[in-house]
Amino acid sequence: MYVGFIGLGVMGQPMALNLARAGTRLVVWNRTPERCEPLRAAGAEVAASTADVFRRASTVLLMLADETSVDAVLGRGTPDFVPSVAGHTVVHMGTTAAEYSSGLQEDIRAAGGRYVEAPVSGSRVPAERGELVGMLSGDDDAVATVRPLLAPLCRETFGCGAVPGALLLKFSVNLFLIAVVTGLAEAFHFAERHGLDQRLFRDVLDAGPMASAVSRGKAPKLLERDFSVQAAAADVLKNNRLIAEAARKADLASPLLDVCHALYDETVRRGHGGEDMVAVLHALEARTAGAPASEERSTDASA
Repeated sequence: MYVGFIGLGVMGQPMALNLARAGTRLVVWNRTPERCEPLRAAGAEVAASTADVFRRASTVLLMLADETSVDAVLGRGTPDFVPSVAGHTVVHMGTTAAEYSSGLQEDIRAAGGRYVEAPVSGSRVPAERGELVGMLSGDDDAVATVRPLLAPLCRETFGCGAVPGALLLKFSVNLFLIAVVTGLAEAFHFAERHGLDQRLFRDVLDAGPMASAVSRGKAPKLLERDFSVQAAAADVLKNNRLIAEAARKADLASPLLDVCHALYDETVRRGHGGEDMVAVLHALEARTAGAPASEERSTDASA
């Protein structure tokens, strides 16, 4: 049997390519067909439809943008849902609300399928290098089936117990990531406005105890004002919202997250949603200039 992969966006395409290059018998589908062509060249087969993927693959990996996309691909709430998922292992690798994932698991189990929640930590570059970190939740037998399939994608995978443990753990990781990158952007803005040599600032940061893979990846982008996407600001805003909702439901204070949420909202409303998350620098610069958040270039977060 084949392994199916649906969703070939910024993260999904390099992930699927790593599977194909590792020799996985892969069948793929994407709403935009052109995204499938690199997979075809790498030896994967391109399905005519999502139903074709489920006919040919016993395990199907979903790397989709949101809950609506997952429901549409699975035919959830329609007569197509049970025939699609019965007898299959569905692996949800995107980022959605924890409650949504729990409900999806219940529906897939009731339809005779198995479910694994498998979000990953990392952006486009780690995805290209096969260096993501995987988090797995679900029934032990389903997780045991899926874990070896993820070896070409992840440098390490962690079992996280029952659903939605993996998503909640990813939320925890992303909360830290969002705060760190926002702080790094603010630090570059501070140094620049004080007339400091930003390359010197980068070098001092790299030499000291605050250096990390994140700072070494994002500092050059801030230095060069390179906003080409690795993790899109619009996706960061979505993650921020999901984490904030989870915090509210648990009656948790999240003051740093709340400030970041406001900054990324301003970033997206100013038309930078399709740029890398370091584009939060634009919101910081606008606040310094006293520009109101309503002065946006575009309201299209996917621009």
